[in-house]
Amino acid sequence: MSKYDPTTERMAQTLGYVSLGLGASMTLAPRVVTTLAGVDDSALARLMTRVVGMRELMHAAGLLAGPPELVWTRVAGDAMDLPALLIAMGNRHGTRRLRAVLATAAVAGITAADVYTAWRTLSERRQGERGGVTADNVYTAMRRVQDRTSGSVGPKHVEAAVTVNRSPEESYQFWHDFSNLPRFMIHVDSVEPRGDGMLHWRAEEPLRHKRMEWDAQIVEDRPNELIAWRSVDGAVGPSMGAVHFDTAPGGRGTEVRMELDYPESPAGRVGMAVAKLAGEAPDQQARDDLRRFKQLIEIGEIVRSEGSPEGTHTRQLLRQRPAQPLPS
Repeated sequence: MSKYDPTTERMAQTLGYVSLGLGASMTLAPRVVTTLAGVDDSALARLMTRVVGMRELMHAAGLLAGPPELVWTRVAGDAMDLPALLIAMGNRHGTRRLRAVLATAAVAGITAADVYTAWRTLSERRQGERGGVTADNVYTAMRRVQDRTSGSVGPKHVEAAVTVNRSPEESYQFWHDFSNLPRFMIHVDSVEPRGDGMLHWRAEEPLRHKRMEWDAQIVEDRPNELIAWRSVDGAVGPSMGAVHFDTAPGGRGTEVRMELDYPESPAGRVGMAVAKLAGEAPDQQARDDLRRFKQLIEIGEIVRSEGSPEGTHTRQLLRQRPAQPLPS
């Protein structure tokens, strides 16, 4: 996993697109840029504008394809651009001076964003080197602690992901209303917040249909980014869990990624094989739950046909049949 917070990565990507736009305009239309900025429109000014534009394109390539820490190259470029603009502004008069002032203010604002993002990368890198827990490594850190204390390879680890046509904010808020979880987690009866980050879960054990209850503690809650929890000692449910909310590529909704650690089944591999054949293995449950989450958050309900009244619930498999057209 990345050592950077998803917000820092998004900020660096945004600055990469800023560099791309600036670089393209300065390289392809230097006369327009020098006119808008109120700087000298001589051949030398246009040449220098093209040079700076090529530098911006290099910034863009680095930030869009490389690590966020390459934002420091933009900070270095800002250190050269701002003094040059201030000198140009001092030598202009009238409307050209006004344009130069506005251009300098715009560059100063972008510089502030560059410096802040660069500071975040430095801070998070140092935190990661000290072994700190960030939004991206909290779940891995918990698993390592569990493995060390248990002296084993740990329980079954499950991951599943789905892309939903909603923003990270909407996705996080929907999930953070824990009363929504039983609406798409087919085996969960209720999730009850009990203060101080404690959640009381009631669910049905797959296959045996045995009722279970356990408590879990929220160990990390980053709005619009991450919710991670850990079951208290002696819990019979999943021992750890986390759900990540990341902006999907191209800004097309949200990638919701869920991770769960389940205790080893008492029946061992045989029991797991039976669960898989019945569609009740933990990884199958996780994928099905996320598909239902996608339907619920996008269209407000879980789509069922009249021939499949309970979706993928195992108890209803024998009742399912091909859907028939409604009578006319």
